[in-house]
Amino acid sequence: MRSGSQNRSRRPVSDKAVLEAARECLLTVGMRRTTMADIARRAGTSRQTIYRRWPDVQTLVAEVMTGQWLAVVDAVLDGGDRPGARAEIVDVLVAVAAGLRSDPLLRRIVEVDPELLVPYLFDRRGVSQDVMLDRIESMLAEGRRGGTVRGLPSGVMARTVLLTAQSFVLSAATMADGVTVAELDDQLHDLLDRYLAPGGREGESR
Repeated sequence: MRSGSQNRSRRPVSDKAVLEAARECLLTVGMRRTTMADIARRAGTSRQTIYRRWPDVQTLVAEVMTGQWLAVVDAVLDGGDRPGARAEIVDVLVAVAAGLRSDPLLRRIVEVDPELLVPYLFDRRGVSQDVMLDRIESMLAEGRRGGTVRGLPSGVMARTVLLTAQSFVLSAATMADGVTVAELDDQLHDLLDRYLAPGGREGESR
């Protein structure tokens, strides 16, 4: 008679189910208390099955975070035309920042496992940051072609925008004493709109 563990190891399970199980573990107990055994149990499979796809919990969690952050971006853009004018671009950027800041997984990580975010702030960019940079740069290039975004190189502007938005995502709560986060988002909107508007010191366009 096969054991339950052996039966689970033979049971097919999708990557999506494993990622969702890992996400549930993060929301429930946090990264430090999450193990491959916990994830396997929630996904209805074995640790060996998961280890064949992900070498460790950290790699699996990184994929969960990437998928979660990009899902927020996709939710903002879902069903809408690709923003081309500055006003539309700024609306999207502020909506994405607000969506990320209120995302349950990011809030849980900030509360109990903030060290997970440290490498992506001080050491290297993550996959989601690279994807966001590409999307922001593409939007800004379109705005430049339409004449509503200033003539600075799109790569420079995209990095400046992402750095600014990140601070409003991760640190807005620490500044919301006597003001609301919504008021800060209004200022982010004004800040980005003024920064991207033509007529500033453009420098040499490339």
